Amino acid sequence: MRVLIVEQDHANYARLLGEAAPDLEILTSGDSAELARLAPQCPVWLGQPDLLATLLRQGHKPQWMQSTWAGITPLLAEGLPRDYRLSRAVGIFGQVMAEYMLTYMLGHEREVLSRLVSQVERRWDDRPGLTLEGRKVLIVGTGDIGLRVAQFLQPFGVTLYGVASSARELAPFVEVAGLDELPRLVGQVDYVLNLLPDTPATHDIYDAALFKCFNPSALFINAGRGVAVVDADLVEALKQGHLAGAVIDVCRQEPLPQRHPFWTAWGLLLTGHSSAPTSPLAMVRLFVENARAYAAGQAVRGEVDFARGY
Repeated sequence: MRVLIVEQDHANYARLLGEAAPDLEILTSGDSAELARLAPQCPVWLGQPDLLATLLRQGHKPQWMQSTWAGITPLLAEGLPRDYRLSRAVGIFGQVMAEYMLTYMLGHEREVLSRLVSQVERRWDDRPGLTLEGRKVLIVGTGDIGLRVAQFLQPFGVTLYGVASSARELAPFVEVAGLDELPRLVGQVDYVLNLLPDTPATHDIYDAALFKCFNPSALFINAGRGVAVVDADLVEALKQGHLAGAVIDVCRQEPLPQRHPFWTAWGLLLTGHSSAPTSPLAMVRLFVENARAYAAGQAVRGEVDFARGY
């Protein structure tokens, strides 16, 4: 099997893949013109969606493509072909995303940022720290990553609620409701963790009307997609006290423009799309597993349904 690696970190991927599967023929380059020359020779592509989309626009197309990202939005752009098999990265982000969520949830309970302000002001801050035990957490997007985050949060004694495209029973959630139930659930919980993918149904759902439904003491964390949030509405909701704070990892435009209101919004912390970076080693393990299945004519993990967008 001949594999084209289309990655910024292409040399590292080529080394790791060569060690893990020496039977594969690996082609790669850091030069876009060279990648375009190699693409027609390779039925299988492995890489990041933004760079892969460039090859598709040039008229090249694989038989099967493995994305190194969980999100595949660049590959769904209008005019790009969809008559090939595409799989996204699954099963490799759960722990790192859970660690990200826990960092800011625990930081919120222990008031880390305000204690830092106290230190700067040389003011002894002896407020007792709070705990996650007994808190209610809503995970909006209960797919591969959302389910793993829930499993990691479970030992902290939280009560877990979920939102998916449709209602279902799914442990360890006490309830998984459909997207239409979001206004009801956000008012009942202490944390709202957004992990929704980018689909037409998930655009602009966090708007002024929804923020008014929030529990005023709730923390909102968005590590899903920036297009889910109406930016101006979030800034105003924080100002009005409809929620206690927001941690924003993903934005509509990245890097965030210098004049964007998120930079100075009260109670908002930016984390620069750092929540769940791809581990090349874990990604190569997934790719090798999928490559074996693909060669055997079997199902690959994370195969995308183009109609659903994930």
